[in-house]
Amino acid sequence: MQKNKEKKPRKSMKGSFLATREKIWDKKRVRLKLHHSFHRSYREDYSRGLKAPGLVAHAMSTFKILFKNWKLFGGLLVIIVFMNCFCVGLMSESTYTAIQENIDDSSELFNLGEVGRVAKSALLLVNNITTGGLTNDMKDIQPALVFFFTAVTLLVTIYYLRHLMAGNHPRIRDGLYNALAPLISVMITIGLLFVHLIPIFIFVILYSTAVQTDFLSEPLYAFLFWLFSALLILLSAYLLPVSLLSLMAVTVPGIYPMQAMNAVTDLIQGRRTKFIIRMLFGILFIGVIWVIVMMPVIWLDLVLKQNVEWLDGIPIVPFFFQLMTTFTVIYASAYVYLFYRRMLDDPE
Repeated sequence: MQKNKEKKPRKSMKGSFLATREKIWDKKRVRLKLHHSFHRSYREDYSRGLKAPGLVAHAMSTFKILFKNWKLFGGLLVIIVFMNCFCVGLMSESTYTAIQENIDDSSELFNLGEVGRVAKSALLLVNNITTGGLTNDMKDIQPALVFFFTAVTLLVTIYYLRHLMAGNHPRIRDGLYNALAPLISVMITIGLLFVHLIPIFIFVILYSTAVQTDFLSEPLYAFLFWLFSALLILLSAYLLPVSLLSLMAVTVPGIYPMQAMNAVTDLIQGRRTKFIIRMLFGILFIGVIWVIVMMPVIWLDLVLKQNVEWLDGIPIVPFFFQLMTTFTVIYASAYVYLFYRRMLDDPE
């Protein structure tokens, strides 16, 4: 006797498509979605509080945790500066001297002594920062090494902070050995950050072209240009908080870049303006630190090298530029991560 074999009904292509779409929407329904349609969004739908310290308090608390654990973060600073000096190198002293000579040649006030060394120090500081004094001589693989060491500094700093806030006592080698697991995810997230910066890059290109072609001389064209530029800058300002906070979220082991993006998008809903204001204040605060540290260094370099001949070939200012750049990466990573933890721990 032949057994009647029951054949399972085959799913049609349309049925498979609907089932797959339903699975995707099941995952999306648990996420917080606001302003994703043309329907009006009410304030009570997206208003979310956040218990966080003030701007100055947050900046100083970041300093406090870094200096309280100065052996840990100081060791990281020394290692990264040494690796940068060894693998990448400093800005050559001849380049720095050429910058000084260009400033002297471009202004007769320096030759006449009507502007003091303090003003010259300020111009040297601004010139080195705006022209990329640390990176203008890099060739071949050196920019990639700078990018790599920046990612390592970010990962190790967050690793130390995570363990310190958990009550642990990490050592320097623990971070160097254990913190680099999400390195590829961090690099992908940094790539997404550059994608979010594309509107600003477009603005820079358009502005340079408009200046060269005298496009902004007509009031109507200038109005349209600045209106379009404002939209580009607002677009980047809207996207950048997600990518910056994703750099913090993706450092957790097992989290992939897009998972981090989705989680941060939900986390920052209703708090984007607070985050942007805090980041702008952080940039201002770091700029003040640069002025406080680098202005005396450049002034002393000018004074000493005019009176002590054997100091002429020693790259004092380039070394301090490298030191401050590494410190800026450590401080900025801690600054953003502590605010990210505030949002995670907030009951709302």
